[in-house]
Formats: sequence, C-alpha cells, structure tokens
Amino acid sequence: MAITAGSLRDWKLPMPGVDADKEVRGHVLIVAGSREMPGALLLAATAALRAGAGKLTIATAASVAPQLGVALPEARVIGLAETADGGLLADGAQSLFKACERASAVLIGPGMQDEAASAALVRALLPHCAHAPLVLDAGAMCLARDGFRFDSPVLLTPHAGELAGLTGGDKEDIAQAPQVAAQRAARNWRAVVALKGAVTVIAEPSGRRWRHEGGNTGLAISGSGDVLAGLIAGLAARGAALEQAAAWGVALHAMAGEQLSLRHGPLGYLAREISGEVPALLRALAAH
Repeated sequence: MAITAGSLRDWKLPMPGVDADKEVRGHVLIVAGSREMPGALLLAATAALRAGAGKLTIATAASVAPQLGVALPEARVIGLAETADGGLLADGAQSLFKACERASAVLIGPGMQDEAASAALVRALLPHCAHAPLVLDAGAMCLARDGFRFDSPVLLTPHAGELAGLTGGDKEDIAQAPQVAAQRAARNWRAVVALKGAVTVIAEPSGRRWRHEGGNTGLAISGSGDVLAGLIAGLAARGAALEQAAAWGVALHAMAGEQLSLRHGPLGYLAREISGEVPALLRALAAH
C-alpha cells in the first residue's frame, strides 16, 4: 500500500478528547544518547513531544544527564552508569525498569555507543517493555544481529547499510529490492521493520507492507534518523499501532523536509528544525 496524504487521512491517528490530560496522550520513554552523542536524544525526545506525546522520561549517560535535563525541561531524567567505551548500563537501574513498566511506548537507541553494552541493555529492558510498543533504532538494533526473535510488539528502523550489517546481506541488493529485504527481515525477527531510504518500506511479519516515496535530499543529514525515531515513538505513545506510527512518522518526516526546503532550499536546513514543522502538518492532515 502506498503511503500518501490521502491514505493517512483514511488511517486516522488516535486523538485525545478536548478534556484529555497528559496521561491520556501517552507517556514516552526514550533510552538513548552517550557522552559523545547527547544531541541524538535531544532530537528524538523533541520529536516525540512534537508528535503529541503527553509525558516524557529520558534515560541517558549520567555524565550528560543534567545538561539534557536543562535542555529538555519537559522531561524526567534518569542517569545511567557508563562503560569505558561510552555504553549505557542497566545494572541496578530499578528506576529505569519502573519507567519502562509505566511507559505507553519506549524508544531505545539513538546516539548509543558500545555495541555489546547496547545489546545487554536491550535484553535487560525487554521483559519490562513487553506491554508497550518498542522502537529499536540505531545502536539498539544490534540485538537482532544474532538472529534474535521478538515476542512482543517491536519496530526496527534500519537503512540499507544497517540491515546489511545485521543480516549479513549485501547493501546494494537490499537497496535494489527493499520490499523483499524488509519482508524477509520482518519474518525472521517477528517484528515490524521500517527499511529507510529514498523509498521507505514498512513490513509486518504477516506479510502486509507499506511503501513511501517522498522527501528530499536535505533530509539526508546528521540527526535526521533520530528525529524520525522520536516521531514514531511519540505517535505510538498516543495509541497508534507500530505500523501506523511508522507510516505516519515516515510521511510527516518527509513532509517536514519539503516544507523546510521551500524556505531554506534543498540543502542546508538542520535536523533540529524538522520537528517544528510537525504540529502544523498534523493539523492540516486532520482537517480534511
């Protein structure tokens, strides 16, 4: 199925009532960042709120947690111990486990370092996230490299190079046949897969697929994927199923790039500017 403005209008997002409080709008937990890449969490968290989530908790490296708490005054902040290589540790982090259990949706991965630590962290958190949609992005996807199969709702967001690294496939072959590659990965992992690219394919293990073409080359910029992951997590926190959150997130991300290109030109706008376009786009899509 093609993802277009028209198909999105027919696939309406869950909308809170006029008297809904922040709890009804959903609580998103984002476990991300590192001392070298704290900005990835900032980008993802801002996007989750712009997508309409009502509450935000972030968990990140203790060395940068205070600064991110100031940059994100809307968030509760949990500081995590770090490995020598900058990875995040869940050892003794009971507050993180409890945050997982309270969350409406969880995003893990943007800006994380130390692959071994990242895989261990995801394994430790999975039992506490089983009730909620889980988005694995960037470094958190490394768990899937060993043929891991998921038992609860999970979305992975690789581009062709990442999928090649996770599956042992060829990047060029994946890029030439993204629908085949995304479907195979979804079945093997028992997860929803959003294979990002000029053409983005979203595949479910059951065989359903969605395809999006759009956006522009300006979106190929550092931090853009972190914004997309945050948008998807924010929409999932509002109550959208992972495949719907992914479809809407991919489309909103592309539409935001188009809006920015009209003002700034095809190149040169920043990932941090993408989220600011989203509320107006959501309003426009809901108005028809």
